[in-house]
Amino acid sequence: MIDIHTHILPGVDDGAANWDDTLIMARAAVAEGITTIIATPHHANGYYNNRAVEVTEHTLRINEQLIAAGVPVVIRSGQEIRVHDDLLEAWYRGELLPLAGSNYVLIEMPSSRIPKEMNELIHELHIMELVPIIAHPERNAEIVRHPERLAELIKAGAFAQVTTHSLLGGFGRQIEQVAWSLCRSGLIHIVSSDAHHLERRGFRMNEAYTAIRERMGEQWENYFLSNAICVADNKPFGNKPVAAPSSDGVIRRLFSYFSSK
Repeated sequence: MIDIHTHILPGVDDGAANWDDTLIMARAAVAEGITTIIATPHHANGYYNNRAVEVTEHTLRINEQLIAAGVPVVIRSGQEIRVHDDLLEAWYRGELLPLAGSNYVLIEMPSSRIPKEMNELIHELHIMELVPIIAHPERNAEIVRHPERLAELIKAGAFAQVTTHSLLGGFGRQIEQVAWSLCRSGLIHIVSSDAHHLERRGFRMNEAYTAIRERMGEQWENYFLSNAICVADNKPFGNKPVAAPSSDGVIRRLFSYFSSK
């Protein structure tokens, strides 16, 4: 498995506090069958700034330490980039990183709303031959109230990543329901852990994929697994399976709107 969204680098944000935390997380990832982890520390979110050169250097050192410790997992560099006014200029200044050297970039919206410039940002990123992946949209309050607005962002050219803990109820029942509804609608393209700490918020990738297989079928499990590989290999995502059954009429209409993409 490949996990495209983690906070495993030590001492740079609210994830792993030190090397010991990183080592514990890396060993837990291996135990789950994760072979590649993309480190995505927070950047430009008002609390943390982790510029490209710093993240790259941290990632190199951690890989060296993991090799020395005999832990068979590869860490690749990335960022969880908060949407901000200076984002495009920051890219040209060399401050931002794609995921694992690919054309995919992980972007985070504020938890309370969809920024008014999101459609324009998605358009500009595509002009720059970058493919935006929206981190955990199921935890965005505006999308929780109006899931059709995520469909509009997907129609504009974004992709979306759901968090394992959302699917498994770790953020409460409402977010769990929204997460599954978005998955069944075809508006989610990739699953990752957003792991911060083994005890407080670990990987839970196996649990999530098992739940997906049981609720949505093996085709959807394979679709999400394959798309994570596509990020690491810088390849286009595969074709979505047929939408999973849903009793939610709004979600059915969303999928009808979205199915042309």
